[in-house]
Amino acid sequence: MEAVETSCVIAGGGPAGMMLGLILARAGLDVVVLEKHKDFFRDFRGDTIHPSTISILGELGLRERFLALPHTSIRTLDAVINGSRLHPIDFGRLSPPDDFLVLAPQWDFLNFLAAEGATYPGFHLMMETEALDVIVEGAGIRGVVVRGPDGEREVRAPLTVAADGRDSRIRSAAGLRPRRFGVGIDVLWFHLPKPEPEPPSTLAYIDHGAMVITIDRGDYYQAGMIIPKGGFDDLKAGGIEAFRAHLVAAAPVLDSVADAVTSWDDVKLLSVQINRLERWYRTGLLAIGDAAHAMSPAFGVGVNYAVQDAVAAANALAAPLRSGAVDLRVLDAIQERRLPPVRRMQKLQLAAHERIARPGGLSFLPNPMPRAVHLAVGAATPVIQRVTARMIGRGFLPESVAPELREPAAGAAAGAAAGIRREASERSR
Repeated sequence: MEAVETSCVIAGGGPAGMMLGLILARAGLDVVVLEKHKDFFRDFRGDTIHPSTISILGELGLRERFLALPHTSIRTLDAVINGSRLHPIDFGRLSPPDDFLVLAPQWDFLNFLAAEGATYPGFHLMMETEALDVIVEGAGIRGVVVRGPDGEREVRAPLTVAADGRDSRIRSAAGLRPRRFGVGIDVLWFHLPKPEPEPPSTLAYIDHGAMVITIDRGDYYQAGMIIPKGGFDDLKAGGIEAFRAHLVAAAPVLDSVADAVTSWDDVKLLSVQINRLERWYRTGLLAIGDAAHAMSPAFGVGVNYAVQDAVAAANALAAPLRSGAVDLRVLDAIQERRLPPVRRMQKLQLAAHERIARPGGLSFLPNPMPRAVHLAVGAATPVIQRVTARMIGRGFLPESVAPELREPAAGAAAGAAAGIRREASERSR
């Protein structure tokens, strides 16, 4: 079987895998990133690039190039609850210059990272190549078996990183099993044109016990509707017109555009789950991003936490990977750094889901809002904005690229000039 030798093989070309591969390649290491699809174009993925991620791009000297891509920058996100517009999120309360949120299709973000990675000889992105299984030698993992356009081959490395999502095949192959937490909701995703006149940027509309999400994608909304877990079939049984009526009841401003959802083919189900590994690693392998901890869509932090995992991993791994094998203490330190903020955010997400799933849990403000309640909400808003800006925009433990990794290594081109060693040798297994 044909084999590829590299310093680090990363299964999964999502935000975690691509960011880790890019930083390690900039550090002069030889890295293989595996992406099973032929491109990054998958709809209804996380489109929010948080202020902390923009800061990381700035530390890598990529901020302005990324912001030159088509995107929407927003500082505030409103919520309309029982007809009252609230202003719970204001990223402008963060320190500049990264005091805003970027909405951009995830495929643009991944293509951007891929293009930057391609400028380094040590960065090897293998598209249409799926990691099938791990290579086990002794007590450790020494790479993966992959299937690509040219058939099966081995990719061997001192370290394999599972970054292949919430249903990670490599995580399972390595014998790592996540703890799953019950979630009482699912999300239906669909596209809607923007109504005229266009309303202010609004994260959620909540009314009549329903919640509708609207994410600005420039000339249309990526919209979502919260439904009870497993309730999609019952909703479909009521017909598409009943679905549109449910949508408009929660968000009357969408009445003029609801007819854009013409059939159930326009609606995609996201089965919401929250899980995490209690142990993210074993000899020769580390899990990060959704492979280590699946986040729900609540607060839209999945991409942010995946990128922060990647930065923490790159900071810890760059030096040991230059000398070969990575000590288990290094992998344990990565988990010990990233697990606490993950636990805190998942605890908040579970609490939010419990509130949403509770009958009447969404409708917590009277309509109309009495003057006393209105004044109380107004007084509390600045405090809420400061908390949400940091919690959502930065995270509980925002990562920063290590100073020694912010500039491409002086020997990166020379060190990676040998490139990836492709050995067309037949290995008997």
